[in-house]
Amino acid sequence: MVNKTRIGVTGNAKRWSPSWYCTALALQLAGASAHRISTRHTPKHDNFDALIIGGGDDISPEHYQGDMQQPVTLDTERDQLEIECIEKALNQRLPLLGICRGAQLINVVLGGNLHQDIRPIRQLTYNRPGLLATKQVRLAAESTLAAICGKTRLRVNSLHHQAVKNPGAELKIVGWDLDNISQAIESDKYPIIGVQWHPEYLFYLPAQFALFRWLVKQQQA
Repeated sequence: MVNKTRIGVTGNAKRWSPSWYCTALALQLAGASAHRISTRHTPKHDNFDALIIGGGDDISPEHYQGDMQQPVTLDTERDQLEIECIEKALNQRLPLLGICRGAQLINVVLGGNLHQDIRPIRQLTYNRPGLLATKQVRLAAESTLAAICGKTRLRVNSLHHQAVKNPGAELKIVGWDLDNISQAIESDKYPIIGVQWHPEYLFYLPAQFALFRWLVKQQQA
């Protein structure tokens, strides 16, 4: 019997977490086993083949020299747990897929910073959050992400009000919305893809499911 690729998935600690269940299903369909990681969920083993850093609350501004006076919803214990997961993955060169907050945190760990609130600078993109693929994203034609998705124009969903501002070390921005706000990052040094949208809610679309297949195939490469 062939062992499935083991992928750790970080996220919130809530008992009912739609993002976790959708991510687990997407990974199962891609041929991997998903293992939940949160401040309440400790996996039996930590020898993962890859990691997904999931979406959720804002990252504490202290981690990227942000404005501590702005009203934000924080989870400092989760911040620390996921920072440790990312650092371990980088040291072991494990493939990383960052989703929304996860992409932002990978960027912060590598020394980048964030737009703390993009709503005032949005002009051509709706501020209203939603799970449906109604937002337009343009990908750099030469990017790994464009090759994974098989296209340079995507329709995605949007649940965020923060975004990568300046990319961290060994990262580059490869996706933008209509306001030229960053929507995707990747690295030439590390096996990292970070997206600002939530592909776990769009895995029924081939270009989005391809992200999960990419993560599973990295272990087999």
